[in-house]
Amino acid sequence: MLITFGGLALFFAIIVIYLQISFRRDRDFGDYAVAGRSFGAFFQSMSFLNTWYPGAIFIAFGGLAATAGVISFYLLMYSLLTIVVMYVISNRVWLWGKEFNLYTQPDLFALRYDSKNLRLMIGVIGIVSQFPWIILGMKALGMMFYYMALKKIDFDVAVILGVILMVIRQFWTVQMGMRGVVISDMLQGVVSYIGGSLLLIGLIGWLMIDRHASFAALPDHLFEIPGFGSKQGPLYVFALIFTSALGGWCWPGIFVRLFTADSVGAMKKAAAISAPISLIFGAAVLILAMLASTIPAVAKAPDAVWFIVNQQAGGLVLLSIAGIIILASTMGNIDGNIQSTGAQIANDIIGDFTNLDEKQKVLAAKIGMVAITLLGAWIATMKIPQLFNVAVIGYQGIIQLAVPQFLGIFWLRGNRAGAYAGTIVGFVLAVVLTLHYPAYVGPLWGLTSGFVALAVNFAVYVACAYIFPHTPEEERRVRGLFGDVAGQDVSVAANVR
Repeated sequence: MLITFGGLALFFAIIVIYLQISFRRDRDFGDYAVAGRSFGAFFQSMSFLNTWYPGAIFIAFGGLAATAGVISFYLLMYSLLTIVVMYVISNRVWLWGKEFNLYTQPDLFALRYDSKNLRLMIGVIGIVSQFPWIILGMKALGMMFYYMALKKIDFDVAVILGVILMVIRQFWTVQMGMRGVVISDMLQGVVSYIGGSLLLIGLIGWLMIDRHASFAALPDHLFEIPGFGSKQGPLYVFALIFTSALGGWCWPGIFVRLFTADSVGAMKKAAAISAPISLIFGAAVLILAMLASTIPAVAKAPDAVWFIVNQQAGGLVLLSIAGIIILASTMGNIDGNIQSTGAQIANDIIGDFTNLDEKQKVLAAKIGMVAITLLGAWIATMKIPQLFNVAVIGYQGIIQLAVPQFLGIFWLRGNRAGAYAGTIVGFVLAVVLTLHYPAYVGPLWGLTSGFVALAVNFAVYVACAYIFPHTPEEERRVRGLFGDVAGQDVSVAANVR
């Protein structure tokens, strides 16, 4: 354990020292919430990846690839499509953010639909949907500690250790805000997705040379994709990819990355940098897990494939490195989610009921982050059998923001009534359907509950756009807002402050 825990302690100390050296006192809430919109392409790329790919990728998708095979490759497809979406929306979102001092995703809704109450609703949906995933991230660290302790401690104790570590880590997140998150994301991202990719490729080579692993030796069921006559249905994979690609930018912790860049060009370059790294890293994780599925220890515990392969290939030293990569990727995901939640509590919840000055907003965000951290840590130490199902409901619910968000960015006719009605109907329907059909809706050829709710959401939004057309004043405001991107007059656009 001196080797495994020693490696984790050293890496954690490096991150802390790096943050302390980089510390800079925030001038205002904009500095705290979006780091003063000051980061370039590489920082943006690593920050996106460090939030997009949590440490659970090695556990959840590694286990899926080891047991279900090529269906797990939908991860690659929706991740690349998400990066394409980043490239497409960055222009308008960043320019609106800069022009109108937008700090959060709900701020964008308030601006586009001229409604502070809509900002409150979107903020609540985002916080409620994201919270279970913060807890799951903390629990994933428990699995890491369990294997770093060589399974010599109880799993519940391992979870507590993971929770304690993340609580300690949040001291710097609370202190430094988004600047601290992005700065640490850079170092953690290099370790996780560049260093991790190199390690994954090396392990794949070891499996093929030392263990004579090959795709030809794998059982046929690992190469099956659900189609006509399958249990899931022919539209299952399509629904997974479609909703996952759209849903990526519905998460508050991901969306805020669009506001931390120093320019539109930085965001577009970040997309170009992220795409090949995402492809190589994601493919390597899945290929490694599939090839390792024939190892007896992996067959017994597929979720532990990452730890098992590293320990068998390189002993305790490689196992320690595997833990460092898990820690780096998990910290980035949890930090980003907690920071964005704190900012939304201050800006979109408290800020909707009272006017706070800059210092009060920063203080409210810090208190919100501490509260979310402690509440999440407390729940993470409990045994909650349905926690993952709650997280799935949150996921199917949060993707309902895609309709008013993306149509609102690109379609002038969309209105406030459609944003309210479509989101509420979609969210409620997603929750109800997920309770009855947790994985997929069998009668609808495998479409997921989130996809079905999204289709209804879309229909309601479009119907409202034609049933309740813009008033002349609103028409002028929206056209002025869209004119901002072309450098035209924006004086008629609403001020969400």
